[in-house]
Amino acid sequence: MTDHKPSRRDLLRPVQLLALAFGAALFAGIVTLVTMGFFQDRTADEGTRAIVVALVVAGITFIAVLVIVALLLLAVDPAQITKPVDRAVLLDPEPDSDADAPDDAPGAPQA
Repeated sequence: MTDHKPSRRDLLRPVQLLALAFGAALFAGIVTLVTMGFFQDRTADEGTRAIVVALVVAGITFIAVLVIVALLLLAVDPAQITKPVDRAVLLDPEPDSDADAPDDAPGAPQA
């Protein structure tokens, strides 16, 4: 059995990103339709207005999700994808040796 690690391209295919944005846009459009009362007994004019507003909200959501995900992907270094993570991500790369000294402990008397 081989230990095949997927590449960054395998993990983040553009079709998957488009599907994510489309799903978010579809969700926003449906929420807008429900909020505006499209599924209730209304006049045709109110139904048309709800559809137009839902399409605008869905379009804005689609574009916003695409831009945000693209900017987040730019922040990731491709070389970092394949490296295993051994420690917490937010810690400093090198632990400070002088920070472990008892003189720096909180509440220690200062000379």
